Amino acid sequence: MELPRGLLLAVSDELDRAELAALKFLSRDHLPRRRLEAVRSPYDLFEALQENCLLEAGNLAFLRELLYHIGRIDLLVAHLGSSREQVEKELRAPGGARVPPFRYLLFQLFEDVTEDELMSFKLLLVNELPKSKLTRETTMLDILTEMEKKGLLGKDNLSMLKSLCEKINISLWNRIEDGLKLFGQEEVLITEEQRGSTGCPGGHLVSSVAPGPPGSFNDSSQLLEAYKMTSRPCGVCLILNNHNFAKAREGVLEHKHMKDRNGTDVDAAALRNVFSKLHFRVEEYRDLTAEEIRETVNIFQSADHEDKDCFVCCILSHGKKGIIYGVDGQEVPIRELTTSFTAQNCSSLAGKPKVFFIQACQGDAFHKGVAIETDSVEEDSSLERDARFQLDCIPAEADFLLGMATLQDYVSYRSPKEGTWYIQALCQHLEYSCPRGEDVLTILTAVNQEVSKKTCERDAKKQMPQPSFTLRKRLIFPVN
Repeated sequence: MELPRGLLLAVSDELDRAELAALKFLSRDHLPRRRLEAVRSPYDLFEALQENCLLEAGNLAFLRELLYHIGRIDLLVAHLGSSREQVEKELRAPGGARVPPFRYLLFQLFEDVTEDELMSFKLLLVNELPKSKLTRETTMLDILTEMEKKGLLGKDNLSMLKSLCEKINISLWNRIEDGLKLFGQEEVLITEEQRGSTGCPGGHLVSSVAPGPPGSFNDSSQLLEAYKMTSRPCGVCLILNNHNFAKAREGVLEHKHMKDRNGTDVDAAALRNVFSKLHFRVEEYRDLTAEEIRETVNIFQSADHEDKDCFVCCILSHGKKGIIYGVDGQEVPIRELTTSFTAQNCSSLAGKPKVFFIQACQGDAFHKGVAIETDSVEEDSSLERDARFQLDCIPAEADFLLGMATLQDYVSYRSPKEGTWYIQALCQHLEYSCPRGEDVLTILTAVNQEVSKKTCERDAKKQMPQPSFTLRKRLIFPVN
């Protein structure tokens, strides 16, 4: 009995060129090299897998494993009638995982490498690999594949990879070692000194234990239970969007220079768009005074969330240490807002994730990309700051997540035309990664990486976001 051609075509049509390359790399241990090189489309790959009895009617386990590893959970659900949890259960079973741990660790290395690190790999390998294989378009998967072809890399030959990682970023190698431990492998590294006495031809890892449960090797939370997120809508996404601070400027003297937050509506629109797609009921409130902020939060604190799975609150405003400002320049403690949703104060959200994304600064200090003066941003700068506030703003109980735009004591940046670095990166990564089944903490790590690379062109100032959380489970925003 043959596999339905329509099913394979439907899955194939959903995969792009980069994902095909990833699937081919993950399949290298199961298909002949020449057959794999002849593959030009996902459907070609599926045919090759069928020829080698890796895809059969009634047995799509390997296809499910491949889609799981590249993060296409949406295809598992839509076309294969499976889910992330079901595949993880299959892979935990003895013999359930067909992608060898070594192969998967190399794949994760590819996903972790930055553009700058990739360029360093190319430069260091210029005498080892053909120049035609080290072009601008060459990916880390291409490099790893070529190293394998040239005999420079293998499960028993990791010395060159280790040396490269040590020169470029030692944490890349540390993650490989951590991965071997996560997969339950006993690792023995043969060093240069040991090679002389043992007669071993090169540094290598010897593994004698079967692979453990698969998952992200640098995040054992992949094996944790996930929060239930099946209600429709999942919950409320409350946006408090303060733009016009004319009332503050009319008040006390210290607020005379409090600017309107131009660009905040771009952030609010991005948040509305992404959280609507994630099945949240979005409610936005604009230009609230401090008392109106309290009243609005009280409305949602008193609401019945019994048939909902999550609560999200996004705050876009000026602030300072530990507080946000209403548009009248009056202060509201961040902790007062988050504590409103503890189990004691909002019982219908007990045991459910409460998520707060805060766009504001936490101080006056600047991150420096180079040696510069710590002057304030000039009046004509294309970027502005939102003032300050601190990290210790969430209750000391479970199920809270606070995503902060920047570290304690530092400023954050907002473009009057393009919105803030933090909120824009957050929305882009949520939209890209949620369909791939990534959990929110993994996504926030990617946001950290992106924002930390940005630089204010005028004076080379930087920004570094920071999440704080008491989550007990993986938080995965659904798209289906």
